[in-house]
Amino acid sequence: MAKPKDDFDLLITGGGLVGLTLAIAMDRAGLSCAIVDNQTPAHTLAPDFDGRTCAIAYGSRLLLETLDIWPAMADFAGPILDIRVSDGDSGLFLHYDHRDVGDQPFGHIVENRVIRHALYKAFEGCTHSRLFAPAEVETIDFGGKRVHARLKDGRELTAALAVAADGRRSALRDMAAIGVDEWQYNQTAIVCTVAHEKPHLGIAQERFLPAGPFAILPMAEDSESALEYPHRSSIVWTERTKLAPALMGLGEEGFGAELVRRFGDYLGDLKVTGPRWSYPLSLQHARSYIGPRLALIGDAAHAIHPISGQGLNLGLRDVAALAEVVADAHRLDRDIGSQEVLRRYQGWRRFDVVVLMAVTDGLNRLFSNDIAPLRLARDIGLGLVNRAGPLKKIFMRHAMGNVGDLPRSMQGRPL
Repeated sequence: MAKPKDDFDLLITGGGLVGLTLAIAMDRAGLSCAIVDNQTPAHTLAPDFDGRTCAIAYGSRLLLETLDIWPAMADFAGPILDIRVSDGDSGLFLHYDHRDVGDQPFGHIVENRVIRHALYKAFEGCTHSRLFAPAEVETIDFGGKRVHARLKDGRELTAALAVAADGRRSALRDMAAIGVDEWQYNQTAIVCTVAHEKPHLGIAQERFLPAGPFAILPMAEDSESALEYPHRSSIVWTERTKLAPALMGLGEEGFGAELVRRFGDYLGDLKVTGPRWSYPLSLQHARSYIGPRLALIGDAAHAIHPISGQGLNLGLRDVAALAEVVADAHRLDRDIGSQEVLRRYQGWRRFDVVVLMAVTDGLNRLFSNDIAPLRLARDIGLGLVNRAGPLKKIFMRHAMGNVGDLPRSMQGRPL
């Protein structure tokens, strides 16, 4: 029987990078999705909405290629060919060369607005799914054989499975009474883009400073702009929260001088282009990724420190895993919202998330200080790992997202 107009296979709250990717994956597998988002595409595509970039690991790129999303962003993606990790001005460092593990880049740096454009373009080709925006879920009933949601504008939607992809402050997670463990880092990320005189050669720099990591990430060149230099890098500057407002309040010259103190001169003259943004940093972990007819993905399930640039990649691995278990259940004519299906998803994802969460939290605590004995131990450790070939290759594969039991779509295979 044909379904009523507002009856779907999945109800996804949150039309961000992770929620849209899941909807596209499910639509490709023949399932219908309703995406409910409180902001319109026109608002989220505005230049001043989000100034961040994301590191798209190689494994995540395979997922986006499988879903025909990657081609729309490929020309705007800066490849990460080398990674250099250093502790302040120490002469000892850790250097990753992508050629040591294959011929593919570790990943790519892509502006969030570019990713959104590509996702909306792919979503336009979806034949089974709809976007409700601006809209919000007012009430939801997870009982019975279907989820029943009422939107604030009075519309009613039903689905076999609800998915919370609505971020750290997930309303759907709260409605399901799923608790969260959270830790504030007392750090703020300052994000901006710089144009510089010399090419970055695809090298991503992670410099550990006493206040936190300072990342210089290689972006695609912008040869069509009126800027003096086409070479660009994205800056993710972690600073103590109490100092961040003063830095953000500096004029162009003062902010640039503070940036150069941390950036150095290895790329020649540089200039901040466009606005600056700042975001408080915290660790957050849902006590369960599932509930009755509910799955949590992306920041609704977990949010980590940006020290490794793996936040979006974790969310995309959630998408790949949930899409695979749901698509498999659908093909076998099983209930896609059953606890059997959802437990398989949670079991697949939880270990990966907990391990990376522990690693990023530990690295941030270890390096975000200026204690002399710790600094010496860190420098020696970086030097030793740099010389340990087999161990170093394991770390490089982690950086590419080629770890664990990957879903089919992250191996370049269709769902």
